[in-house]
Amino acid sequence: MSVESVETRRVGAPAGPAPPPERPPRELPALELLALVLVLAVLGRPLLADRLDQPALQTWSTIFVSIVVQALPFLTLGVVVSGGIAALLPPGWLARVLPKRTALAVPAAGLAGAALPGCECGSVPIAGRLTAGGAVPAAAFAFMLSAPAINPVVLVATAVAFPGQPVMVLARFVASFLTATIVGLLWSRFGSDAWIDRARMRTVQGGTRWASFTGTARHDFLHAGGWLVLGALLAATLQTAVPRSILDAVAGNEVLAITALAVLAVVLAVCSEADAFVAASLSQFSLTARLVFLVVGPAVDIKLVALQTGTFGRRFSSRFAPLTLAVAVATAVVVGSVLL
Repeated sequence: MSVESVETRRVGAPAGPAPPPERPPRELPALELLALVLVLAVLGRPLLADRLDQPALQTWSTIFVSIVVQALPFLTLGVVVSGGIAALLPPGWLARVLPKRTALAVPAAGLAGAALPGCECGSVPIAGRLTAGGAVPAAAFAFMLSAPAINPVVLVATAVAFPGQPVMVLARFVASFLTATIVGLLWSRFGSDAWIDRARMRTVQGGTRWASFTGTARHDFLHAGGWLVLGALLAATLQTAVPRSILDAVAGNEVLAITALAVLAVVLAVCSEADAFVAASLSQFSLTARLVFLVVGPAVDIKLVALQTGTFGRRFSSRFAPLTLAVAVATAVVVGSVLL
């Protein structure tokens, strides 16, 4: 083959097929989890029919159903509002309105989270879009932590779950806002942009606002619904399967109680619109320990760590998750000791 023909093929010939885009990291299979739970419930119903008269099983089913039924309306409202925000607000608008100074941008972003309800699953890609759009990274992370924790839907759900205890709503708002602000300020001081080695934008694709709304709402509902079912199952099992003496012993030691509920919040990964009902069911534990559960859950849990790893990279999540966990526990304990 001549040099000319080689040059013609290299320059004039159309390029080969473009390499396929890198696949985003697979999220935790909440949809598959929800489907599996429903299938097991259908298949297991005949087996349990003859045993539903047992007190323990009746208690388990009552706790499970009550948690799901109470939480589902708030979960639905939350995903509807989240879909509306995704459809109506232009991309990058928050990055444009936030102050440029980090000391002002971080608390402002934390307060902005109170006005923009959304599932924690959706707050992670939003933070990715904010950083890609030029927002101060620390402010984007403050918004990521505050939006699922102190928005009106979550606060109303907390008030319903803890009737006659408005101080619990106040404590959750204060502790979660302080957690978001402190983590953001600490990250601005000690964090590095080099640790954010990839800020992938995982938005729901759609050419119209309706497509954006339905896609975002469906995504959030399936993910949050799957984890709500799992959280209700584990909470009901904890209340019925674990001997009361063990629960009372753990709940009676405040250090053990706080540690146990912090770990439980990380593992259960319940959506913030529903976690107050799970916390309310853990009546053996003090209000401060349950506040720790409510503050830690929306800030750091197993699904959030996976989402943050996929969005920002392992170097980010390996530093951000431990920092957030430590600040969330400490802040909740301090606020709880003062207000509760």
